[in-house]
Amino acid sequence: MQWLRGIGQRDGAVAVNYFSTQPALNYGYLNPNDEWQQSVDSEGPAATKEELKKIMRFWLKAGCDGFRVDMADSLVKNDDENSSGTVALWQEFRKFLDKEFPEAVMVSEWGQPDKSLKGGFHMDFLLHFGPSHYNDLFRCDEPYFSSRGKGKVSDFIETYIKNYEQSERRGLICIPSGNHDMDRLARRLTVEEIKIAFAFLLSMPGAPFIYYGDEIGLNYVENITSVEGGFGRTGSRSPMQWNKGLNAGFSSAPEEKLYIPLDKNLDRPDVVTQIENSNSLYNEIKHLISIRMSHKPLQSNGQIEFITKSEYPLVYKRNYENETILVIINPSRESQIIETDVSCGEIIYSYGGSIKFIDEKAVNIDGCTAVFIKFKED
Repeated sequence: MQWLRGIGQRDGAVAVNYFSTQPALNYGYLNPNDEWQQSVDSEGPAATKEELKKIMRFWLKAGCDGFRVDMADSLVKNDDENSSGTVALWQEFRKFLDKEFPEAVMVSEWGQPDKSLKGGFHMDFLLHFGPSHYNDLFRCDEPYFSSRGKGKVSDFIETYIKNYEQSERRGLICIPSGNHDMDRLARRLTVEEIKIAFAFLLSMPGAPFIYYGDEIGLNYVENITSVEGGFGRTGSRSPMQWNKGLNAGFSSAPEEKLYIPLDKNLDRPDVVTQIENSNSLYNEIKHLISIRMSHKPLQSNGQIEFITKSEYPLVYKRNYENETILVIINPSRESQIIETDVSCGEIIYSYGGSIKFIDEKAVNIDGCTAVFIKFKED
């Protein structure tokens, strides 16, 4: 059954066509069931692929760096559980790009790096649905990065390691702070909790994806009118807040003319105020970026090894060539003791409370604290 929705304020549907203007292009069926369904290698899907290559050539010749592909897993219909048809389709496009535009980049909205990177994408970012347990970190009843300390990270780690190993370094697994389809970080986390969350986001492998406004803790705007089928997502799409001027510096138009309303809270964050405050979220994230860029183990291609032994704290090592950095992140309010199997050295980043070396095999970390330690070189 197909439904029509997303064009009115009422969250309802009528039986017509999905969103009324969203046809599916013909990339074929991996396993055709009906006579009218074309196989992936038939004339129709072949023509679709060639037309898409023409479009890609146009934009790449115009100077585009590459493409972010929405719903990248959905193209071939009647696909199998391994997405074999869709993976093969994207492998063909990657071969085309490598030949004609070797510097172009493809980023997938897929959320299953074991499939997307095999398909030829250079990057895949985790999603708020699917098997990744990404939601466990920031967007559930008890987020891992809440200071309440009731969250769970082990399922995320288990899935991440599996994908990391299966990707065989074909590409990057990216962990976004958010996007236009998710609740804002600030809907469930305080500013201090978000700072700890960014210590994680900016010390993990892959390319950092920071959704606009998350660097200042832009709020999720509650109870606003849905725009273009956004429904609950609309609150994450409000205008950027640059300063304390008219419409937060976003537009000189009358407020009622804004496409989506601004956050109306009097204490709403803005860029100028946070730039001027050395303790702001914005400046802490700038500091984290500087630390990341100064140490290759913390960057996209540094290797990772999780050594977490319980839900709290989160502990992992980042390695690149002869440099190793131990990352210890304790989002909970309770202090924790961590046993390590190597001697510890220079603290290159610390936020929150303090850390105490018990001996060369253990450290005590305060609650709501993140620390990066560069190991002593032998």
